[in-house]
Amino acid sequence: MTYIRPKFRHPDLPKNDLGYTTKEYEGSLSTLCAGCGHDSISASIIEACFELSIPPHRIAKLSGIGCSSKTPTYFLGNSHGFNSVHGRMPSVATGANMANRELTYIGVSGDGDTASIGMGQFVHVIRRNLNMVYIVMNNGCYGLTKGQDSATADEGSKSKAGSVNPFQPIDLAGLALELGASFVAQSFSGDKQQLIPLIKAAISHQGFAFINVISPCVTFNNNPGSTKSYDYVREHIESTGKTDLVPEKTEILTSYESGTGTNVMMHDGTYIRLEKLASNRNPFDRMGAMNALQNARNRSEILTGLLFVEKETENLHQTINSSDRPLNTLMQEELCPGSSVLADINDELR
Repeated sequence: MTYIRPKFRHPDLPKNDLGYTTKEYEGSLSTLCAGCGHDSISASIIEACFELSIPPHRIAKLSGIGCSSKTPTYFLGNSHGFNSVHGRMPSVATGANMANRELTYIGVSGDGDTASIGMGQFVHVIRRNLNMVYIVMNNGCYGLTKGQDSATADEGSKSKAGSVNPFQPIDLAGLALELGASFVAQSFSGDKQQLIPLIKAAISHQGFAFINVISPCVTFNNNPGSTKSYDYVREHIESTGKTDLVPEKTEILTSYESGTGTNVMMHDGTYIRLEKLASNRNPFDRMGAMNALQNARNRSEILTGLLFVEKETENLHQTINSSDRPLNTLMQEELCPGSSVLADINDELR
């Protein structure tokens, strides 16, 4: 058995502005369970990067440990990649971003990798507003170790083994809002029409962009009684609105009824087009987004879509006033200007 994709593709496949087809954005064949929601998320990442015409070699993908953290093998095979230790992906992403600010950083994590062992790292990468996309593939269980409940499993949900979870779940989207994340969204792996525009918008956002994606585990957490199963999510999903991304300087060929939607300009000149479906939803109101999440939980609903985006935000490079040039391009004489410069600095401190 081989895990290498066949090289043949239809010669008439659509091409993006770079002249690439989706082939240039694919990876190896997945070894995850057939029907795993994580593979749908990988396909959405491929499509988002293809549609945005991002050169694959200008992307860095990072992950930790878990089923979700295996997925970077299955997308963007021509990009930079780093598989870190359990829960430590944010530290590696921070170091890489500090060294080369010109790459697009996509971090992939799971509910165990983020909500348990990596919680401290998750908190601080939000606090620093690192310029990256952070995607959690949230299935509510530990798939690699036979399906134990994770920290995001809902209270009262039943595992495949029949045990009922007695603990309150950690709401990662609500936590990201509370900690000040400048872009927060939630989606479902089975809804690519919603997920692809959200990933495109997150990539276009300058700052920390968080997407929590409910991704049912078909082997250990897709049973009756589980609140992370396909059937449960489809029956209890509520969307904040219809979302699309309008590229910079591209004519908008569709139209909306007056008063039903709004345009949100991203830092790179692109727009997110939001068509409101849920009542009283304002994507710029952080407290309103937190209340909407809580109200949805009280109704046993899963609120998806763009929950919050900050119009003006300062990412980590701006906060610490780092070099405009990537650190890996600086020469030794720039990094070590000599003893006379050091002496001048010391004189200023006396």
